[in-house]
Amino acid sequence: MASFIGDYTCKADSKCRVVVPASFRRVMVASQQTFFVLRKNVFGKCIDMYPLQEWENMIAGVRARLNLFDPKHAAFFREFCRGTQEVEMDTNGRILLPRKMLDEIGIDKEMVLAAQDSMIQVWDARVYEEVAISGEELGMMAEEIFEKLIYDRYVRISCTGFA
Repeated sequence: MASFIGDYTCKADSKCRVVVPASFRRVMVASQQTFFVLRKNVFGKCIDMYPLQEWENMIAGVRARLNLFDPKHAAFFREFCRGTQEVEMDTNGRILLPRKMLDEIGIDKEMVLAAQDSMIQVWDARVYEEVAISGEELGMMAEEIFEKLIYDRYVRISCTGFA
């Protein structure tokens, strides 16, 4: 699995091409991949950029949990995949970001490519700074999330005897 680290401020050229940061390119080369799948993020004004292999793994996991003969499941899957685009990193390490996607999230030229472990998020540079949270907020969020995970696991073990 590809694991990306860091966040980088980049600028698109007049054709909406952006140079993929060298550390991200190294990850892609090491995993012998040149294709990304782009989709608008569900929760934020950004684009999620998955290496093709990671996208295929994720989409297989989603599909395995759905019954595509159930209209609600089919509608969810359709919307989940709506607007996705496949792009290839060229020999100069650039990708062409679709103008329509950039316009939908409000990116003109300056953007941040932010690593999210196995995927990258593309943000307008200003918006990326606006959504940042303080260390104190992060600590409280971690405490809340991990307390719930520990509680849920405890309940599952208590009720079933299994982890």
